[in-house]
Order: sequence, then structure tokens, then C-alpha cells
Amino acid sequence: MTLDELPPATAVFIGANIFIYHFTGASEECTRFLSRCEARELAGITSVSVLLEVLHRLMMVEAVRSRALRPPKVLEKLRKRPEVVRALSEYYVNTMKIPEMGISVRSLPEEVLAVSQRVRREHGLLVGDSLLLAVMQEEGVRTLATHDADLGRIEEITVAAPADV
Repeated sequence: MTLDELPPATAVFIGANIFIYHFTGASEECTRFLSRCEARELAGITSVSVLLEVLHRLMMVEAVRSRALRPPKVLEKLRKRPEVVRALSEYYVNTMKIPEMGISVRSLPEEVLAVSQRVRREHGLLVGDSLLLAVMQEEGVRTLATHDADLGRIEEITVAAPADV
């Protein structure tokens, strides 16, 4: 299913790449999807762990787009260049817009960590993806907006992905 095909009133957990594609201009479909969340046509939900991933990835994108650094090994270069990190701010401003877009941000209570461990054992997922599923289970949400193919194999959820990336 594509993001555009999601029926109104669907509760949707949103993975980091949807926000990344929106903020970098890589997907008009992601932008339309987030506009539907902002209009409350869809119930958009994400977690603090997703916001942390968005912050991290947008920081690296900004460093490259600002021409302060060039790939490869952007993260390694940022670690060695604190003056570049201090000059970056757009990544933070954009990430802080997420709650203003009608997206509900869920915390990660300690119980979710235990659930994520069970999810890792059951599905062989890495920590970040298992946290997504654990929060979804805790919230009773069965639809995930992502472009992550690994999560498409999880039978308990419906994945909606952008078709334009």
C-alpha cells in the first residue's frame, strides 16, 4: 500500500525515513501524507526514538548540503569538526516541527524496552525497528508509514510506503 492509499481516520505510526524524505524534499508523497496528518485526516503517531534518528540523519544531511563536509564518512568527519556541528541548526528546527504537524510523539517507558526485546527475538529485527514495533503494540497501532523493506515482512502490521522514492 502507498501512503496516498491510506484511508481517512487511519492511525499510522511514522518511521524516520518518512520525515527525512519530507524535510529533504525527496518525496512529494511523504509531504502529502504529513499534510493529511496535520489536517487530522490521519492520526499520525511517532516516538522519541524516531525523533532522535531524524535529528541525527538531518544533521548529517545539513552538514553536506551546507558544503561544510563532503561524503563519505560524514559522521566520522563531524566528530572531528565540532565547529561544524556548532554551526548547524536547520536539522533541529525541522525536527522540532514534527509535533506541530499534528504528530503525536510517544515516550519510551521502560516496559517498551522489554517488549522490543521480545520483538527482536521473534522477528530478528535490529533495535530501532524493534522499538517501532514495540511502541506500535503498546499503542494498538497496526499501520506503519515507512520505506524500510525489513518491516514489510512483519505479518502483524500493514506497511504503507511512498511510491515516489
